[in-house]
Parts: sequence; structure tokens; C-alpha cells
Amino acid sequence: MDTTLILTLIFVYLIAYLFGSIPFALIVGKVFYKTDIRNFGSGNLGGTNAGRVLGKVAGVTVAFLDLFKAFLVMWVAIMFLPDYPGYVAFAGVFAAIGHCYPIFAQFRGGKAVSTAFGYLLGVSVFLVNQNLIWVLFFLPIVIGLTTLKITKYVSFSAMLSVTFTVILSFFVQSNLTISLALVIIDILLIYRHRSNIQRLMDGTERKVSWM
Repeated sequence: MDTTLILTLIFVYLIAYLFGSIPFALIVGKVFYKTDIRNFGSGNLGGTNAGRVLGKVAGVTVAFLDLFKAFLVMWVAIMFLPDYPGYVAFAGVFAAIGHCYPIFAQFRGGKAVSTAFGYLLGVSVFLVNQNLIWVLFFLPIVIGLTTLKITKYVSFSAMLSVTFTVILSFFVQSNLTISLALVIIDILLIYRHRSNIQRLMDGTERKVSWM
């Protein structure tokens, strides 16, 4: 690996982490609602807690902003690394890490749900056959929303839909690095939901009422 590529990777991954660190839930809460959502609900800086604390509009807005920041990271990465799709895939991992552990919010972030879907959108548009967007992006959204409609558990719906897509990715596209990056994001997502998993097992997990 030559020096230029190494420096490019450092730059791209640093940008990915910093952009992933933008706490949109905190910004939306403070600017439009004069509320620091870290002090309410679960305290997480994600769309679910924003919706629970601030309402449906805020929750959906934060979810979309978090999704598109991951997508934009992939777009920046492909511009700098057009011949290295595997390295581009890992830009999404750094965006997810930034979202979960944001340097701009004392490393207290979200749980990587929207970031995971932003990664899937970026992969579908930039790294694989764009026809796969229906399989790698829209299908897991349908699965997640359907499960959410039935169960009202955001945590379970997110983990189910992303894990399903991890498994599916190994069969519908041939770039192993893309699937491995998605595995890492899924592991991060599940780890961040470990308290939710315990509450699901105990039957005490909170259901959403704003969706």
C-alpha cells in the first residue's frame, strides 16, 4: 500500500467519523424544541428517542438526517477511492462508529439504526448493481416497518431487518468486504441494543406510540 493511498484512507475515514459524529438529534432538539433529549427518555441521540421525547415529526426528521449522513459519507469516499470499493465500504463503518460515539456529544450517541440503512443505501447506489437497491435497501425497510407495525418494538424491528440484510448480502452480491463491513455495523448495532435485548427478554421493553 503506497503512502498516497494510506493518507487518503486516513483522510476519508476521519471525515467519515466526524460526519457520523454530527448529533442531529441534539441539534434538532435544542434548535427547534429548546430541549436536550439526552436528559429525557432513553437519553440516546437517535430518531427513536427524538420521536419519543419531541414527537413524530422530530423523530422522522432525525432518522432521515442520520440516514443521509451515512449515505453522504459513502459518496465522499467513492469520490476519493473510486478504484477501491472495499475501502469505501469501511467508510460506512467509521460513520456508524461516529454516530454511536460522537466526538461532538461527549461520545454519547445513537444506536446505528439509521446509519445502517444509510450504509445500505450507499452500497446500493455506489458499490453494487443499482438494481439491488430493492433488495438491499427497500426490502429491509419494508421488513423493519412491518415488524414495527406489528410489535411496536423499534429495537427488535431494527435488529431483525439489518441482520436479515447481512445474511442476504452474502448471496446477492460478490464483494466479501461489503458484507463484512455490514457484519461489523450489525454487531455494533446489536451491542448498542444490549439493554433493549435484556428488556425484550424480561418483557419490559417500551413500545413506541408515535409511529
